[in-house]
Amino acid sequence: MSRYFDDLETRSTDQRAADLARDLAAQIARAKVLPGYRDSLADVEPATITTPEALAALPVLRKSELGKAQTAFAPLGGFADMSNPGITHLFQSPGPIYEPGSNGNDWFRFGRVLHAVGIGVNDIVQNCFSYHLTPAGIMFESGAKAVGAKVLPAGIGQTELQVRAAVDIGTTAYAGTPDYLKVILDKADEMGEQLKITKATVGGGALFPSLRAEYADRGITCLQGYGTADLGSIAYESEAMEGMIVDEGVIVEIVTPGTGTPVAPGEVGEVVVTTLNPDYPLIRFATGDMSAVMAGESPCGRTNMRIKGWMGRADQTTKIKGMFVRPEQVAALVAKHAEIAKARVIATRDGEMDSMTVRIEASGGDADAYAKSVSETLKLRGKIEIVAPGSLPKDGLVIEDQRSYD
Repeated sequence: MSRYFDDLETRSTDQRAADLARDLAAQIARAKVLPGYRDSLADVEPATITTPEALAALPVLRKSELGKAQTAFAPLGGFADMSNPGITHLFQSPGPIYEPGSNGNDWFRFGRVLHAVGIGVNDIVQNCFSYHLTPAGIMFESGAKAVGAKVLPAGIGQTELQVRAAVDIGTTAYAGTPDYLKVILDKADEMGEQLKITKATVGGGALFPSLRAEYADRGITCLQGYGTADLGSIAYESEAMEGMIVDEGVIVEIVTPGTGTPVAPGEVGEVVVTTLNPDYPLIRFATGDMSAVMAGESPCGRTNMRIKGWMGRADQTTKIKGMFVRPEQVAALVAKHAEIAKARVIATRDGEMDSMTVRIEASGGDADAYAKSVSETLKLRGKIEIVAPGSLPKDGLVIEDQRSYD
């Protein structure tokens, strides 16, 4: 089995940039003719969008906007061509939001994820992701097909039957949420059965170090993949287990929550993804997840950008004094004053009352003018604290709730 899924994983910086220049411009051209992008990309010349820096000038697409568009223009809001034979499935996620898909040609690009953990032609994968309405089951099934593995389409539940099947057919690999594998293993112990599972690819939840260590003690290598129903695979772990390597079929940006503005290298922000999938060209799609870029390349030899993995949710919307304060409002406050680098809203309690402090990172400035802008933009009054440039934490938070709910 080759160490790498394909040659794309080890491209040089120059080759990756040249390929991106070609592929990104082509994807913008595809998107521009779709009804969903008619307004947002109307004045964009695809040939000028050839780098992530150029991409950053385009608007961000949020899931809430996608949902509204799908209500007006069913089923996919004009963001995909339903006459395209490459789309063979439609899925439903909570919201509801509908996504296109296919079970052919590794459409969701999870073959790379399974290959990274060593799953290949000699493996039988017990796929414990759901096959009901949501795409997770087919995501991993098509990935298994791409690496030549066979699949037991198990879904979740009926744990005794899961163990029986694993024993009878000799499954060697697991795909599913991090914790459900333990449920299966514990049930096997209870039944006095020994499973042959030695590889696991997990997602859809947190893989805690203690759980990974328990699997390792059982002789199971467990690596994580990160993806969404809309985008497919975004990033994955390799055997190096140093961050997550960005998938070759997407472009990842890390932006300040509530904006489309990229953060400084290494800072925490919201994950925004542009997919190069020609069937469903999502441009600057906001995942709502937080992460940060890691410097350098992975020791495993894969050369694409790495991120630190899931670091929380970007939707920091908080109710203060009965009013919702949203990241977009904090971004609007910063935009009102050229000298403001950052702002952070802090919610606390003063006795039995909510209190709000707005820390503004700027060189000097007029506190009274800032107070007026806060009142106009956030619709609330609060204490203003002007702090020195570089002093606010670089953790991606623009709204911090310090109130205790015990």
